[in-house]
Amino acid sequence: MWTYLRVGGPSFICSSSYGLFEVQLDNSEVLLRYSSALVQGATNVFWIDIQSNTRQFQSLFLYLLDDVMLMPEKLNKIPLQAQRDLYLLLSRFIIFYNSVDKLESFLKHCPVFPNNILIGGPADIFVIEVADQLQKLKVEPVLLHYLSQIRALRGMELRMTTSTRLKTCLYSFTSPGGPMYPTRAVRHAAWDALDYLFPVGKKLRHLISLFFRLLYPWYWPSSCWNFIVCCIKAIFYTLLGYFLSGFGKFRKNKRA
Repeated sequence: MWTYLRVGGPSFICSSSYGLFEVQLDNSEVLLRYSSALVQGATNVFWIDIQSNTRQFQSLFLYLLDDVMLMPEKLNKIPLQAQRDLYLLLSRFIIFYNSVDKLESFLKHCPVFPNNILIGGPADIFVIEVADQLQKLKVEPVLLHYLSQIRALRGMELRMTTSTRLKTCLYSFTSPGGPMYPTRAVRHAAWDALDYLFPVGKKLRHLISLFFRLLYPWYWPSSCWNFIVCCIKAIFYTLLGYFLSGFGKFRKNKRA
Protein backbone atom coordinates (compact mmCIF):
# COMPACT_ATOMS: atom_id res chain seq x y z
CA MET A 1 0.00 0.00 0.00
CA TRP A 2 2.69 2.45 1.01
CA THR A 3 4.73 1.69 -2.10
CA TYR A 4 1.73 2.47 -4.24
CA LEU A 5 1.14 5.73 -2.40
CA ARG A 6 4.71 6.87 -2.90
CA VAL A 7 4.51 6.20 -6.60
CA GLY A 8 0.85 7.10 -7.17
CA GLY A 9 0.12 9.84 -4.67
CA PRO A 10 -2.11 12.90 -4.93
CA SER A 11 -0.19 14.44 -7.83
CA PHE A 12 -0.72 11.29 -9.87
CA ILE A 13 -4.42 11.29 -9.00
CA CYS A 14 -4.80 14.91 -10.05
CA SER A 15 -3.07 14.27 -13.36
CA SER A 16 -5.28 11.22 -13.90
CA SER A 17 -8.37 13.32 -13.24
CA TYR A 18 -7.20 15.94 -15.73
CA GLY A 19 -6.50 13.35 -18.38
CA LEU A 20 -9.85 11.70 -17.88
CA PHE A 21 -12.21 14.63 -17.66
CA GLU A 22 -10.52 17.63 -19.24
CA VAL A 23 -8.89 16.03 -22.29
CA GLN A 24 -10.55 13.81 -24.85
CA LEU A 25 -8.93 10.35 -24.90
CA ASP A 26 -9.73 7.98 -27.75
CA ASN A 27 -7.62 5.05 -26.58
CA SER A 28 -9.95 2.77 -24.61
CA GLU A 29 -7.08 0.90 -22.94
CA VAL A 30 -5.49 4.11 -21.68
CA LEU A 31 -8.88 5.34 -20.54
CA LEU A 32 -9.53 2.16 -18.58
CA ARG A 33 -6.06 2.25 -17.02
CA TYR A 34 -6.47 5.87 -15.95
CA SER A 35 -9.93 5.16 -14.55
CA SER A 36 -8.76 2.24 -12.45
CA ALA A 37 -5.76 4.20 -11.17
CA LEU A 38 -7.97 7.14 -10.25
CA VAL A 39 -10.46 5.09 -8.25
CA GLN A 40 -7.77 3.03 -6.51
CA GLY A 41 -5.63 6.06 -5.72
CA ALA A 42 -8.60 8.04 -4.41
CA THR A 43 -9.60 5.09 -2.22
CA ASN A 44 -6.14 4.98 -0.66
CA VAL A 45 -5.89 8.68 0.11
CA PHE A 46 -9.45 8.83 1.46
CA TRP A 47 -8.57 6.02 3.86
CA ILE A 48 -5.53 8.03 4.96
CA ASP A 49 -7.94 10.79 5.95
CA ILE A 50 -10.12 8.34 7.85
CA GLN A 51 -7.23 6.75 9.73
CA SER A 52 -5.95 10.18 10.81
CA ASN A 53 -9.42 11.72 11.19
CA THR A 54 -8.46 14.61 8.92
CA ARG A 55 -9.86 15.92 5.66
CA GLN A 56 -6.75 16.79 3.72
CA PHE A 57 -8.18 15.27 0.53
CA GLN A 58 -11.67 16.73 0.82
CA SER A 59 -11.02 18.92 -2.22
CA LEU A 60 -10.35 15.79 -4.30
CA PHE A 61 -13.55 14.19 -3.03
CA LEU A 62 -15.60 17.29 -3.80
CA TYR A 63 -14.09 17.44 -7.28
CA LEU A 64 -15.06 13.83 -7.97
CA LEU A 65 -18.53 14.40 -6.56
CA ASP A 66 -19.45 17.87 -7.83
CA ASP A 67 -17.43 18.12 -11.04
CA VAL A 68 -17.55 14.52 -12.19
CA MET A 69 -20.33 12.41 -10.67
CA LEU A 70 -22.94 15.14 -10.82
CA MET A 71 -21.92 16.24 -14.33
CA PRO A 72 -22.96 13.59 -16.90
CA GLU A 73 -20.91 15.16 -19.71
CA LYS A 74 -17.73 14.42 -17.78
CA LEU A 75 -18.87 11.19 -16.17
CA ASN A 76 -19.71 9.65 -19.53
CA LYS A 77 -16.11 10.11 -20.67
CA ILE A 78 -15.00 7.12 -18.58
CA PRO A 79 -16.05 3.47 -19.06
CA LEU A 80 -19.28 2.28 -17.46
CA GLN A 81 -17.42 -0.01 -15.06
CA ALA A 82 -15.33 2.93 -13.87
CA GLN A 83 -18.54 4.93 -13.35
CA ARG A 84 -19.86 2.14 -11.13
CA ASP A 85 -16.61 1.97 -9.18
CA LEU A 86 -16.66 5.73 -8.70
CA TYR A 87 -20.25 5.62 -7.46
CA LEU A 88 -19.37 2.94 -4.92
CA LEU A 89 -16.30 4.89 -3.82
CA LEU A 90 -18.20 8.11 -3.26
CA SER A 91 -20.98 6.22 -1.47
CA ARG A 92 -18.52 5.01 1.14
CA PHE A 93 -17.03 8.43 1.87
CA ILE A 94 -19.83 10.93 1.26
CA ILE A 95 -20.80 10.87 4.94
CA PHE A 96 -17.21 11.34 6.09
CA TYR A 97 -16.73 14.41 3.90
CA ASN A 98 -19.97 16.03 5.13
CA SER A 99 -21.78 15.94 1.79
CA VAL A 100 -25.04 14.25 2.79
CA ASP A 101 -26.89 17.39 1.68
CA LYS A 102 -26.06 16.36 -1.90
CA LEU A 103 -27.31 12.81 -1.41
CA GLU A 104 -30.53 13.24 -3.38
CA SER A 105 -28.69 14.50 -6.47
CA PHE A 106 -25.99 11.87 -6.04
CA LEU A 107 -28.52 9.02 -6.07
CA LYS A 108 -30.13 10.38 -9.25
CA HIS A 109 -26.80 10.07 -11.09
CA CYS A 110 -26.25 6.42 -10.19
CA PRO A 111 -24.97 4.45 -13.21
CA VAL A 112 -26.67 1.27 -14.33
CA PHE A 113 -25.52 -1.87 -12.50
CA PRO A 114 -25.90 -5.31 -14.11
CA ASN A 115 -27.33 -6.84 -10.91
CA ASN A 116 -29.88 -4.11 -10.12
CA ILE A 117 -32.65 -6.69 -10.15
CA LEU A 118 -30.96 -8.56 -7.31
CA ILE A 119 -29.62 -5.75 -5.09
CA GLY A 120 -32.13 -2.97 -5.80
CA GLY A 121 -31.91 0.63 -6.93
CA PRO A 122 -29.44 3.48 -6.23
CA ALA A 123 -30.55 3.88 -2.60
CA ASP A 124 -30.05 0.17 -1.90
CA ILE A 125 -26.56 0.20 -3.43
CA PHE A 126 -25.66 3.30 -1.42
CA VAL A 127 -26.90 1.87 1.89
CA ILE A 128 -25.10 -1.43 1.30
CA GLU A 129 -21.83 0.44 0.79
CA VAL A 130 -22.41 2.55 3.91
CA ALA A 131 -23.14 -0.55 5.99
CA ASP A 132 -19.96 -2.24 4.73
CA GLN A 133 -17.98 0.93 5.45
CA LEU A 134 -19.26 1.05 9.03
CA GLN A 135 -17.98 -2.47 9.64
CA LYS A 136 -14.47 -1.41 8.56
CA LEU A 137 -14.14 1.74 10.65
CA LYS A 138 -11.80 1.47 13.65
CA VAL A 139 -11.28 5.16 14.50
CA GLU A 140 -13.83 6.09 17.17
CA PRO A 141 -14.37 9.78 16.23
CA VAL A 142 -14.92 8.81 12.60
CA LEU A 143 -17.33 6.04 13.55
CA LEU A 144 -19.26 8.45 15.80
CA HIS A 145 -19.42 10.91 12.90
CA TYR A 146 -20.87 8.26 10.60
CA LEU A 147 -23.43 7.20 13.20
CA SER A 148 -24.56 10.77 13.75
CA GLN A 149 -24.84 11.60 10.03
CA ILE A 150 -26.47 8.32 9.04
CA ARG A 151 -29.80 9.74 10.14
CA ALA A 152 -30.00 11.25 6.64
CA LEU A 153 -31.00 7.78 5.43
CA ARG A 154 -34.38 8.01 7.11
CA GLY A 155 -37.23 7.96 4.63
CA MET A 156 -35.34 6.12 1.89
CA GLU A 157 -37.29 3.43 0.10
CA LEU A 158 -35.20 0.30 0.57
CA ARG A 159 -35.65 -3.35 -0.08
CA MET A 160 -36.33 -5.53 2.94
CA THR A 161 -32.94 -7.21 2.59
CA THR A 162 -31.13 -3.87 2.47
CA SER A 163 -33.07 -2.53 5.45
CA THR A 164 -32.29 -5.69 7.44
CA ARG A 165 -28.64 -5.44 6.50
CA LEU A 166 -28.38 -1.88 7.81
CA LYS A 167 -30.33 -2.75 10.94
CA THR A 168 -28.04 -5.72 11.64
CA CYS A 169 -24.97 -3.56 11.08
CA LEU A 170 -26.13 -0.92 13.55
CA TYR A 171 -27.23 -3.54 16.07
CA SER A 172 -23.73 -5.04 16.05
CA PHE A 173 -22.45 -1.80 17.59
CA THR A 174 -24.95 -1.76 20.44
CA SER A 175 -23.48 -4.61 22.49
CA PRO A 176 -20.15 -4.63 24.32
CA GLY A 177 -17.56 -7.22 23.43
CA GLY A 178 -16.81 -8.93 20.14
CA PRO A 179 -16.72 -8.86 17.26
CA MET A 180 -16.86 -5.03 17.11
CA TYR A 181 -15.81 -4.18 20.71
CA PRO A 182 -17.52 -0.77 20.58
CA THR A 183 -16.91 1.85 23.26
CA ARG A 184 -19.77 3.17 25.39
CA ALA A 185 -20.01 6.30 23.24
CA VAL A 186 -20.26 4.20 20.08
CA ARG A 187 -22.91 1.96 21.63
CA HIS A 188 -25.08 4.91 22.59
CA ALA A 189 -24.62 6.52 19.16
CA ALA A 190 -25.55 3.23 17.48
CA TRP A 191 -28.69 2.92 19.63
CA ASP A 192 -29.68 6.50 18.78
CA ALA A 193 -29.21 5.89 15.05
CA LEU A 194 -31.02 2.55 15.18
CA ASP A 195 -34.00 3.96 17.10
CA TYR A 196 -34.21 6.97 14.78
CA LEU A 197 -34.04 5.00 11.53
CA PHE A 198 -36.17 2.08 12.74
CA PRO A 199 -38.57 3.34 15.42
CA VAL A 200 -40.82 0.29 15.08
CA GLY A 201 -39.79 -2.34 17.63
CA LYS A 202 -37.64 0.05 19.66
CA LYS A 203 -38.81 -1.16 23.09
CA LEU A 204 -38.53 -4.81 22.12
CA ARG A 205 -34.95 -4.31 20.89
CA HIS A 206 -33.92 -2.66 24.14
CA LEU A 207 -35.59 -5.42 26.15
CA ILE A 208 -33.75 -8.12 24.20
CA SER A 209 -30.49 -6.22 24.60
CA LEU A 210 -31.01 -5.99 28.36
CA PHE A 211 -31.64 -9.73 28.54
CA PHE A 212 -28.41 -10.55 26.71
CA ARG A 213 -26.44 -8.11 28.85
CA LEU A 214 -27.53 -10.05 31.91
CA LEU A 215 -25.59 -12.99 30.48
CA TYR A 216 -22.32 -11.04 30.89
CA PRO A 217 -21.98 -10.32 34.65
CA TRP A 218 -18.52 -8.74 34.23
CA TYR A 219 -20.27 -5.75 32.62
CA TRP A 220 -22.69 -5.28 35.53
CA PRO A 221 -20.50 -3.04 37.73
CA SER A 222 -19.72 -0.55 34.95
CA SER A 223 -23.34 -0.55 33.78
CA CYS A 224 -24.65 0.06 37.30
CA TRP A 225 -22.11 2.80 37.91
CA ASN A 226 -22.98 4.58 34.66
CA PHE A 227 -26.67 4.23 35.43
CA ILE A 228 -26.15 5.85 38.85
CA VAL A 229 -24.08 8.66 37.31
CA CYS A 230 -26.77 9.32 34.69
CA CYS A 231 -29.47 9.42 37.37
CA ILE A 232 -27.44 11.84 39.50
CA LYS A 233 -26.84 14.09 36.49
CA ALA A 234 -30.54 14.02 35.58
CA ILE A 235 -31.58 14.92 39.13
CA PHE A 236 -28.94 17.64 39.35
CA TYR A 237 -29.96 19.29 36.07
CA THR A 238 -33.63 19.06 37.02
CA LEU A 239 -33.03 20.75 40.38
CA LEU A 240 -30.80 23.34 38.70
CA GLY A 241 -33.58 24.10 36.22
CA TYR A 242 -36.11 24.55 39.04
CA PHE A 243 -33.68 26.77 40.94
CA LEU A 244 -32.93 29.00 37.95
CA SER A 245 -36.61 29.22 37.10
CA GLY A 246 -37.54 30.14 40.69
CA PHE A 247 -34.68 32.63 40.92
CA GLY A 248 -35.83 34.29 37.70
CA LYS A 249 -39.38 34.60 38.97
CA PHE A 250 -38.11 36.00 42.29
CA ARG A 251 -36.09 38.71 40.54
CA LYS A 252 -39.02 39.53 38.29
CA ASN A 253 -41.37 39.92 41.27
CA LYS A 254 -38.80 41.97 43.17
CA ARG A 255 -38.46 44.42 40.28
CA ALA A 256 -42.23 44.70 40.02
